[in-house]
Amino acid sequence: MSGSAPRVINLYWALPALTKRVFAVPRATSSDDPQPQPPVQPDLDDCCHSGCNPCVFDLYDAALERYRSALAEWQERQARHAAPTRQNRPRARR
Repeated sequence: MSGSAPRVINLYWALPALTKRVFAVPRATSSDDPQPQPPVQPDLDDCCHSGCNPCVFDLYDAALERYRSALAEWQERQARHAAPTRQNRPRARR
């Protein structure tokens, strides 16, 4: 055996089967896409009343707009995810 060449195993054709089992990506769940949280509204005492630009209330308003937009997008994704597709819709009995 000392004079024989090492045996080479070709795993190229087995690679797709191996990757499906070992490296499969898990399906996304609702916990992977949490609902956006609203920004914390500043107290009246958080404003210094000196005319800052931007004021803490301006920053809050901008954050609130971003939150509403993100919430609408999230709700749309949830509705799409929950909508029955042709494949998983129950068949009507005749």
